[in-house]
Amino acid sequence: MNKKMLLLSLLAGFAVSTGAMAQQAGYPPPPPGAGGPDNAHYAWADVLRVDPVYGVTRTATPTQQCYDQQVVQQTPSNKGIGTVLGAVVGGVLGSTIGHGRGNTAATVGGAVVGGAVGNTVASGGQTYASDQTVCQPTTQVSEQRQIIGYDVEYRYHGDVYMSRLSYDPGERLRVRVNVAPAD
Repeated sequence: MNKKMLLLSLLAGFAVSTGAMAQQAGYPPPPPGAGGPDNAHYAWADVLRVDPVYGVTRTATPTQQCYDQQVVQQTPSNKGIGTVLGAVVGGVLGSTIGHGRGNTAATVGGAVVGGAVGNTVASGGQTYASDQTVCQPTTQVSEQRQIIGYDVEYRYHGDVYMSRLSYDPGERLRVRVNVAPAD
């Protein structure tokens, strides 16, 4: 054979075999775990908009509320000491009045009257007002606004979708695509 013919037949054979190999290769095999029995795979979608979603959290903190209050107090009475002291003074004063039997009666009467006066004087005690700080336990509630999620609008193969996520995905969002036959 002619050298030209041989070269042409070799080139033709090479071209046919290369085309067949390329056709058999098709797409690269799916990565492990992709596809699988539920016909799902992962892809990337373009994020169009991200809006933070806010919520209010409440925190209760135990505190004390203190204020000054006027309190009226009375000193303790000395009834026993006042009665005895009054009786002694009354008896001494009574003994200076009269002579003989009159002296004894005056002493006893002075002691009785002095005891009664001493009891009355001692029973009152002293009354005074003072300011005292009074504290009561309370609970202070504070409210704080914070982000609880993100409403994300994204485009995948020309269609626009919306999802609420717990994070801000940035410019691209990984999506799970599930392919199933339509009924």
